[in-house]
Parts: sequence; structure tokens; C-alpha cells
Amino acid sequence: MPESPEVEALARFLDGEVSGREARSVDVLEFRVIKTRAAPPSSLVGASFTGARRHGKHIELTLDGRSLVVSLGRHGWMRWDAAIGTDAGDAAVESNPEQPPALAEFELSGDATMAVTDAGTWVSLGLFVVDDAREVPAIARLGPDPADPSFTRDVFEAAVGGRRKQIKAILQEQESIAGIGNAYSDEILHLARISPVAHAATLTEDERARLYDATVSTVRDAIAACQGVPIDELKAAKVAAMRVHGRAGEACPVCGGTIRDVTFSGASAQYCPTCQTDGEAL
Repeated sequence: MPESPEVEALARFLDGEVSGREARSVDVLEFRVIKTRAAPPSSLVGASFTGARRHGKHIELTLDGRSLVVSLGRHGWMRWDAAIGTDAGDAAVESNPEQPPALAEFELSGDATMAVTDAGTWVSLGLFVVDDAREVPAIARLGPDPADPSFTRDVFEAAVGGRRKQIKAILQEQESIAGIGNAYSDEILHLARISPVAHAATLTEDERARLYDATVSTVRDAIAACQGVPIDELKAAKVAAMRVHGRAGEACPVCGGTIRDVTFSGASAQYCPTCQTDGEAL
């Protein structure tokens, strides 16, 4: 699942590439991705892109006063193809034939193509054409973003508070904290030395302080690490950087203990018993 660090890198890349380009044609290959039937993506033909930004795990592309919002869902991503030697410049990247097939393609001026893809067995990606990104319900409900300088300890406490809910679930709850998914929640909890099944209400002052610091540093450090990585390599770079997520059976990089996997409430987590649960296997 794309999370805020990779989506931020994608947004910054697209901001530099699409700005000033005109949408020449739109080809939607999977019509289930269209979420605004009265304003389909084809209505953007002839408009010029003015930039791109991130909202949580969503991409907003602005065009002459309107916005194309790409909700990446569980397996969505975007691909950029530009002819070498055109105005795309040195940042242009060629498509990887091993990537998932496109569900929609946008032909842009300057011999460039922007495509949206979905690697899942069911379509989780959505396209919205709106006047304001907040018209997209998921964006309107987004909580505070740890990447934002305004994400203070007080903001974090208001989101987490004394809630009687597992802390891993809260970290992934987009209405509470924007942009974090399954992978980075595992990384945050490992760094904070907190069990993934602990309830927020049971955390001590010291644990909440560690959790806040781990949330901010994990997200912001990952965003910094993503800069300069080609967008078709971001997923692999994310996997390679994980300390515990997806590493069940491997050695913990902190204590050398064995990372374990646990499934609960329909979710899964990877954690280190020595670092996070006082040696107890969940």
C-alpha cells in the first residue's frame, strides 16, 4: 500500500514534470476508476496542468482551476513516460514493462504520458475531477499529517488521547493521522518500543512521548530518503528500508532477537518481542 513518504515523492516528481503541460487526450481503460461521473477525466482535455501536491495518500493534480485527484487505494500507483530529448528534461523516466497495466492514460504535450495503475486483483484506485480537493470525501476527513511542521505533540495527543483502541489501528486510521499505513505503523511502533496490540489509553506519558517522536521521525526521514529515487523504484526502496515490517523470522536490527508476526482484528503486524513486548510472543 502506498504511504505518505512514497506518495510525497511521487507528488514532487509530478509537480516538476506536469506543470505547463496540456492534457491532449485521456483514455480510461477501466471505467470503475471514474468516481465523478458528471465530470469524467476526459473533461480535462485541453486544460493545462499547474502542479501537483499530496493529501495523505492521495495525489492532487491541478489544472486551470480544477483538480484531478488520484486516490491510490491499496495497490494504485502512477507511471510517467517521456520521450528522451523532449522538454521532459533529465528527470524523465521510461516505463518498466514489469509494472502493472494502466487503468487510465493521459497524453500530455511534450510527448509525455501519465498513467494510473493498480496491481491488485480488485480495483481500489479512484479518479475524481473536482473544483476543490476537499470535495473528495476521504480527503475531507483526513486527520493531521506528521510530515507537516504543524504536527505538534499537542496535535498528536488530540488524535491519540486516551482512546480505548489498539495503537496500531489508530496510527493507520486516516481520520486520526494522515498518510500512515501498515508498513510504517510497524516501523513506528518498533522505534517507539511499543506493542502493536497496546491500547492508546494504557500508554504512559513516556510511551506517548516516544511514540510521537517515532511517528514524526519515521515519516519525515522516509520522505527525505525517497527524494531522488525514480518513481518506479520507490516501492522496492521502501521494502529494502524496513526494519521489522515484512521481516518475520529475521533478526531484529536493534537487539538481534527474532522478529515475529501476529494477526489480530483482521490485521497483521511484525514486531520484536524483546524490544516491544518484554519478551512475550503475542
